Amino acid sequence: MQDIKKEENLVYKTTDLMTDKVLSYCPGCGHGVIHRITMEVLEELGLSDTTIGVAPVGCSVLAYEFMNIDMQQAAHGRAPAVATGIKRVWPEKAVFTYQGDGDLAAIGTAETIHACNRGENITIIFVNNGIYGMTGGQMAPTTLEGMKSSTSPYGRDAKMMGHPLKMTELVAQLPGTSYVTRQAVHKPGNVRKTKKAIKKAFQLQMENKGTSFVEVVSNCNSGWKMTPVKSNKWMEENMFPFYPLGDIKTPE
Repeated sequence: MQDIKKEENLVYKTTDLMTDKVLSYCPGCGHGVIHRITMEVLEELGLSDTTIGVAPVGCSVLAYEFMNIDMQQAAHGRAPAVATGIKRVWPEKAVFTYQGDGDLAAIGTAETIHACNRGENITIIFVNNGIYGMTGGQMAPTTLEGMKSSTSPYGRDAKMMGHPLKMTELVAQLPGTSYVTRQAVHKPGNVRKTKKAIKKAFQLQMENKGTSFVEVVSNCNSGWKMTPVKSNKWMEENMFPFYPLGDIKTPE
């Protein structure tokens, strides 16, 4: 009777697709939330035993420690190419990449664009914090103009360093993409929207609709040299105006 009562009062239960290992991300980082909702989606869709995740180098490489599913590591930037090979060999599998902006939008730009252009039937989850988070806070392709980093201490100068790269808008123009969206996880409402977007991306993959691309704008309070609270506020005031949230391309 007591166990039944506990079950009735249950508000939240950790998905079995997250390991018991304590998250090692910096406090305030969005990676842990994105991990959790991605695994919840796979469990809810009944894809627990048929999913293969691919993560390359950077903070995303730690996903193997926390996602209790089949995973394959890729060289830096090559996750879409590896995912393409896996999906073509096992088309019945749900295949996704989990990548940061320093990986997907820099060394992996070609792999990303060509996989999306071919319409590979995979899901790409792209975490954009505007900086190289793991390796010392260097400027990334997504670093905002005027934004300081360890390699742009006076702020990004577009004349010298080029403009920030909007990968999501870029791939939305390609015929192979079916669903392209940009979300965030800094507030409960945004977490729900992001989870809904990730679920839609996997559902479309299982319907063979082509490439689904989910960008998640996140903070990097360590790289930005801010507290988690200040970094979220800075993200809202600076990142969102340049990287606006919402669906960019949806299936007809």
